[in-house]
Amino acid sequence: MKILLFGKNGQVGWELQRSLAPLGEIVALDSSSTGMCGDFTDLEGIAATVRAVAPDIIVNAAAHTAVDKAESEPELVRTINAAAPGVLAREAKNLGAWLVHYSTDYVFDGSGEKPWQETDAASPLSVYGATKLEGEQLIRQAGCKHLIFRTSWVYGARGGNFARTMLRLAAERDSLSVIDDQIGAPTGADLLADVTAHAIRAVRQRPELGGLYNLVAGGETSWHGYANFVIDFARLAGLPLRVAAEAINAVSTSEFKTAAKRPLNSRLDCGKLKKNFDLNLPHWQAGVERMLIEILEKRI
Repeated sequence: MKILLFGKNGQVGWELQRSLAPLGEIVALDSSSTGMCGDFTDLEGIAATVRAVAPDIIVNAAAHTAVDKAESEPELVRTINAAAPGVLAREAKNLGAWLVHYSTDYVFDGSGEKPWQETDAASPLSVYGATKLEGEQLIRQAGCKHLIFRTSWVYGARGGNFARTMLRLAAERDSLSVIDDQIGAPTGADLLADVTAHAIRAVRQRPELGGLYNLVAGGETSWHGYANFVIDFARLAGLPLRVAAEAINAVSTSEFKTAAKRPLNSRLDCGKLKKNFDLNLPHWQAGVERMLIEILEKRI
C-alpha cells in the first residue's frame, strides 16, 4: 500500500509518519518539499503530485491553523483549508484512493453544553471554522472514499503548545489569568495518528465505515482546568515555578480580545467513532501527562 501524506512536519503529520509506517510505503511532504509539490497554495502542483505518486491513501494533515491571523487573510486560508482538500478529493476520486482529512470543532458555534454530534448543524464563527467546513463539504461533494475526523485542542510534545506556554509563564510570573468558560478535550497528536492508522485498516476491509467522525480524547475541561493540571504536575515533578497555585485566576472569554471568535462549547460526542471502530478513547489527562513527562525530562 502506498500512502501520500501532506503536512509531514506539523504536530499531527509528525506522529502520522510513525503510526502509518507499518501500513505501507509513505511519501511524506510539506510546503517546502522539493521534487514534488506539498504547497497547498499551488493547487495544480498538488494535483500533479497526487497523479505522479498514485497513492492508495491520501492523508491530509496540512492546514492554515492560525485562527486570529486567518481573519485578515481569508482568501489564502480558503485556498489552503478548502480549495486544496477539494483538489485532493477530486484526484482521490479519479484514482479510487481513500482521502483522510482533519477538521475541527470550530465548524460549530459553541452554543449550549451538549457534546456536538456529527449530524448537528454547523455554524462557524470564524474564517478558520468556515473554511474548514467548506473543505469538508468539497470532499463529500467530490464523491471520493473518505474519512474526515473533527477534533479539538490538539497538542504534541514536539513544537509549541498550550502546556509549554503555561510552563513558561508560570516560571516568569506571580499570577496568571486563564479562560474558564471554553470547554473541550485536549487531544494528543499521537492519539489522532494512532486512531487514523486503525481506521485506515478498518475501512480498507469495510468501506462502508467511511465518513465523518468526531475524534477527541475522553473527558472534558476548561483552559483554566488544563493549565492547573499542567502546572500542578510540573510542580510535583520539581520544576521551579514562580506562580502560586492560588494565583492562577479563572477569567471569561470576554476578558480576552481576539480577532477571531472562539466557540465556548467544544465538546464533541465520539460515540459513533467508538462504536464503528471498537475503540476506547483515553481520558485527556492521560495523554497530557505523557506529553508532560516527555517535555519535562528535557528541562529538569
